[in-house]
Amino acid sequence: MAKNKESLSIVKIGGNIVDNPEALESFLNDFKKLEGNKLLVHGGGVMASKLAKQLGIETKMVNGRRITDEETIKVVTMVYSGWINKSIVASLQKIGCNAIGLSGADANCIPSIRRSPVPIDFGFVGDPDPNKVNSSFISQLLESDIIPVFCAITHDENGSLLNTNADTIAYSVATGLSNNYNTSLYYCFEKEGVLKDINNPDSLIATMSFEECEVYKENGIIVDGMIPKMDNSFKAIRNGVSEVIILHANNLLTRKGTILK
Repeated sequence: MAKNKESLSIVKIGGNIVDNPEALESFLNDFKKLEGNKLLVHGGGVMASKLAKQLGIETKMVNGRRITDEETIKVVTMVYSGWINKSIVASLQKIGCNAIGLSGADANCIPSIRRSPVPIDFGFVGDPDPNKVNSSFISQLLESDIIPVFCAITHDENGSLLNTNADTIAYSVATGLSNNYNTSLYYCFEKEGVLKDINNPDSLIATMSFEECEVYKENGIIVDGMIPKMDNSFKAIRNGVSEVIILHANNLLTRKGTILK
């Protein structure tokens, strides 16, 4: 029975926090105060693009999306699973949270399928299968009071590392662990939540159903990068995640944001 399961908070933060040391420190102090089992997923921020430029590696884009070629996957792996991931782990250790930094390749935590090269070859990019998430290993860490911190790198079980959308990783881990825990998925970003008017923080939509989301899409309120975030969120709910909250990172503890149901 679900009521006998322990709770688990899966919290995803993006580049706007990762790139800002003060915002990151403030967020991690709040994250520490979250009760119960918890797990962190982080995006990449701007450092990978900066490093690629310094190394003379050209950033290739198609339809506004990065092509992850052989040289680029080396850089994003170095940055995401190296400097950023271990910096976050070290910061958590500093405040008394025993964390471990992981990519999807470690302990085969998050196997992915490399995206088809047709019609566009995005290179070393993968999409995780929630059914293949190594939930038993992740659960062992949580039961040992160790906080997993996942970067946005997975693997294809065939020797290749894959650049992966961090929102999708959070969705996959939340879904994969929903048989073991009552999972709550928090998407933290730079807005208060889903807003009717993007320029007015007081226009927060407090709760939203799938049907309401479709109407907001048709009316141009939910657009661009919010569309895949919402699609992942409702997919998570359909696949057993207890709740999804989209909110500003500063509101993690108050849970003020858009709650999807």
